[in-house]
Amino acid sequence: MVAPAEAWPICSTMAAIAETPDWAALDPDFAAGKRAIAAGDWEAAIKALTNAGLRDARNADIQNYLGYAYRRLRQFGPAMRHYQQALMLNPRHRSAHEHLGEAYLVQGDLTKAEEHLTALERICLIPCDEYDDLRQAIAKYNKVAER
Repeated sequence: MVAPAEAWPICSTMAAIAETPDWAALDPDFAAGKRAIAAGDWEAAIKALTNAGLRDARNADIQNYLGYAYRRLRQFGPAMRHYQQALMLNPRHRSAHEHLGEAYLVQGDLTKAEEHLTALERICLIPCDEYDDLRQAIAKYNKVAER
């Protein structure tokens, strides 16, 4: 069963991304992409993050943010490719596991979503938001699927 997009929490941890000081300040396109995501401007985010990715092809965060922006546009093909690229670059990238799991739920693939929850359970040695968010999304998915 594939539920309507409105039924799924997109992600509760991305809202604070524009406020997070980090090394992204060194790349103006990466910083602009993060600001665009925080503002919900998915097209601008994709443009800026794609430019940043051209300069830093080994950055899992850029790939994860690109996946997120594409997913918000409901362009699942590019979203999945960017999430998978993020995980190829960093198999322990918690946010990419969470977002990829959520993307699988939106497409009706509970089994794949649960695989990413299991991965997060192994990665998060202490409680982490990514595990909690994906666990809650799966619980909501199951509740909707029971109807």
